[in-house]
Amino acid sequence: MEYLKKEIRTFQNGKTVNDQFYIDDDYNVPDAKKDVGRIIISDGTLQVEEMKQVENYLKVTGKLEFRVLYTADETIPEPASLEGRIPFEEMIYLEQEPDGNLVLKTADVDLTVTVIHSRKLNIKTLAEITIGMEKCVGEELTTDIEGENPVFKKTKEEELLKVFATGKDTYRIKEEVSLSGTKENIGTILWTDVTGGKADTQIGTDELLIQGELNIFCLYESVEEKTDWINRTVPYEGRIECMGTVPGMYHQASLNLTDVNVEARMDENGEMRILGIEATLEVRLVVYEEEKIQILEDMYMLDHVCVPDIKEKKYFRLKLQNHSKCRIAEELTLPELKDNILQICYCKGKIQPESTKAEEDGIHIEGVLHMMFLYVREDDQMPFGVWQGMVPFTYLLENGGGEPEAEELDWTVEQLSVGLMGNGEVEVKAVLAFNCFQKEPVMVQNIESAKFTPMSTEELENRPGIVGYFVKNGDTLWNLAKKYNTTVENIKEVNHMEKEDVNKGDKILIFKQNLSIL
Repeated sequence: MEYLKKEIRTFQNGKTVNDQFYIDDDYNVPDAKKDVGRIIISDGTLQVEEMKQVENYLKVTGKLEFRVLYTADETIPEPASLEGRIPFEEMIYLEQEPDGNLVLKTADVDLTVTVIHSRKLNIKTLAEITIGMEKCVGEELTTDIEGENPVFKKTKEEELLKVFATGKDTYRIKEEVSLSGTKENIGTILWTDVTGGKADTQIGTDELLIQGELNIFCLYESVEEKTDWINRTVPYEGRIECMGTVPGMYHQASLNLTDVNVEARMDENGEMRILGIEATLEVRLVVYEEEKIQILEDMYMLDHVCVPDIKEKKYFRLKLQNHSKCRIAEELTLPELKDNILQICYCKGKIQPESTKAEEDGIHIEGVLHMMFLYVREDDQMPFGVWQGMVPFTYLLENGGGEPEAEELDWTVEQLSVGLMGNGEVEVKAVLAFNCFQKEPVMVQNIESAKFTPMSTEELENRPGIVGYFVKNGDTLWNLAKKYNTTVENIKEVNHMEKEDVNKGDKILIFKQNLSIL
């Protein structure tokens, strides 16, 4: 017998490992930088350079890259900035042998910078790394069987989600922003912050289309040593080659903005009035397609005993892909800023889901929006200040219900604004985007192979030639034909039936199939 099989590739996420560790180091201010007076703002990013398994541990090495905006320790405390790197090495214990590829999911830091003295800083960081395990597995399904002797077969159609392609790629973003007429020419860039905002991806013919926005803030010192800034949202679009794809395929795309560089450039008049922004968009992509497959569900022969070897396999079908937005509008009373805030320069936020629970009506998400904003103060000795806080939120992401382990959920802050209302009150408006890719498990009883044993002549002859049968609950013509050594077509012909449907209490005649006419 020849078994016809079809391979179905599935993408599976394994267990995630979360690890927290501290980085605590002193940093000497470079000679070229001004003395440090007070810290205005600081941030850091964790750049993971290598992940290597060592016995039961995962060795993670990289660098903490940090930046500091401060007021110089001078008679006139002007803003200044510096940046540095601190190497790290962390050993993460693995409870079990990784089943699949190890992938860095997130790398977040909570950075605190303290002034020891004007030429030395203390850098403390609580770093958190999330490592995921994922793999693409190919499983064969038996779709048919062929042989010299007649085999009666029952098939079942299933629509399954299969992986078409997986991969990682990068897209280089290159954009320019021109200063408006009221802005001073750029002298020295003090602080920049470029974050990804709204981002949409779409599968096209042999390509992945990307449309997104960059939220850009730049604080600079003009040639006349005046402090100014620019805050802008810049759209971008591009494509990544993905051979073989066609519109209508499903996909999951994870976008990560790295290697951001902002520099001042001359305009056509020779003045430094253009900001050049370059960044790398890292893209991790899984492309799916749905296929209707006829699966061999059962089989038998009239003159052989058939014993199939059945193995249960797990596949998936797409339940839904949902892109939805949660809007936040909150008024915050900040009495500490009541008499000391003139203008808000820019703001940024990060989502921290605290619980995600799948219910019948969808995924219930509870979390907080961590946010900060930089503002101008009335105090000339400390011209800038930073407020940090959080806004709680709850959101129902409608997904039709389902099994939590079959869901992929990611999120981002698409828009965030903070406006002054007076009397120490601010209005926070935000749009949080949630993307849900939900797969529904499909359990398949797959016939791996079968053992065929010829029936004896005596056994064949002892089988009843004709049976009068009353249909019971759960009976089908297939099961009756298999049990009484005949065919579905034979039963239909004898009982003058046009369809295979039978109901409880129906009386039918079943004749043993004459092997000589097969």
